[in-house]
Amino acid sequence: MFDDAWFQGSLLDVDTPQTVGALGATVERVTLADGAWVDLRRGWVSGADELFARLMDVVPWRAERRMMYERVVDVPRLLCFYGDGEALPDPLLTEARATLDGHYGPELGEPFTTAGLCLYRDGRDSVAWHGDTIGRGSSEDTMVAILSLGTPRTLALRPRGGGAPTLRYEVGHGDLLVMGGSCQRTWEHAVPKSARPLGPRISVQYRPRGVR
Repeated sequence: MFDDAWFQGSLLDVDTPQTVGALGATVERVTLADGAWVDLRRGWVSGADELFARLMDVVPWRAERRMMYERVVDVPRLLCFYGDGEALPDPLLTEARATLDGHYGPELGEPFTTAGLCLYRDGRDSVAWHGDTIGRGSSEDTMVAILSLGTPRTLALRPRGGGAPTLRYEVGHGDLLVMGGSCQRTWEHAVPKSARPLGPRISVQYRPRGVR
């Protein structure tokens, strides 16, 4: 499919059992403007590089083309989406979703029901500035929980309309980043391209029903 020779596993993952960690006090929350917030939990999934390798093999990755800037272009990443009620491709992803529901359920008021997977093959793959505003995210507070596997990449956030510095988080090797509150409609996020030779990264985006 592509050359993954640049991927380097984390030394912390060597001979580490694959487990989903606790949340609770291990989560660091950053309060943003306009009712938005971001939670970060480093190393949430241990043994994450083995999970990454399995997902590379078993997920039916597909390329897409979309209309952008009045022309049809290739989406610069590979995709797979698991809708409400569909089995996830690995038991560890199912366990991770249950842990998210246990921690965030009281605040969110509903479970995470879908999982969108993106495969960034190298530094040329990216996602442009956007918010997840297809559906309820355009008008309601919600959450998007992102599990990052493989090579760390920058996930950048900035307020819509400017007025504050861009925030940058390097996430990979089992890190969890959750965007909540008004974040999808008052802030934008992106995974920028990189000129550096980077290995592949998989992001798993858990969302409630009706948020894309």
